[in-house]
Amino acid sequence: MLSVGTPLMWTLFAAFVVGCLFVDFFAMNRQGAHKVSMREATIWSLIWVAVSFVFVGWMWWYLGGLSNEPVLEAAATAKALEYITGYLVEKALAVDNVFVFLMIFTYFAVPAEFQKRVLMIGIVGALILRAIMILIGAWAISRFHWMLYVFGAFLVFTGIKMWWAAGQEPDLEANRALRWLRRRIKFVPYYDGEKLFTVRDGARIATPLALLSFT
Repeated sequence: MLSVGTPLMWTLFAAFVVGCLFVDFFAMNRQGAHKVSMREATIWSLIWVAVSFVFVGWMWWYLGGLSNEPVLEAAATAKALEYITGYLVEKALAVDNVFVFLMIFTYFAVPAEFQKRVLMIGIVGALILRAIMILIGAWAISRFHWMLYVFGAFLVFTGIKMWWAAGQEPDLEANRALRWLRRRIKFVPYYDGEKLFTVRDGARIATPLALLSFT
């Protein structure tokens, strides 16, 4: 299989992602806590979609999309199409996450002006955890080929579990991770701005935003 995963490409991609996160966090800090309007959400969504397609355009050019050599041009086009296909699939799958976010925000009664902060922290945490899991999975597969069957069985089990729960109402009270956190983390029942931790009676205690960030 043809791969474009050179150290240079990975470095540029990582720098690109970190730069995007920095821009988002910088803009969020400049704006402060506020309710995101439909207009603002639409503008930012269009900006990030445009940035993604600028990236794939650059990648297509970098791989020889404008080259006079048919082999390089075909390979660049194939990789660009793979990127766009994966991007659109992820976008479609992300729609389900919107309903999960709404359910969590409603359950914790998160004020609208704090929801963006929670989302950004959650996104950064998801990126870090995904990177760790991908690295561990790649290492395990390279050392133990039979791990492919273990991962495959896990995917089948997860798919069956998702299919079984598709028509059921999610119950956060039954969430094991949430119950585990509540037993081990003391938190106040109110929000203190965008702070993850606040001070009460001289002690540093987590706010509901911290609990949300962990979930």
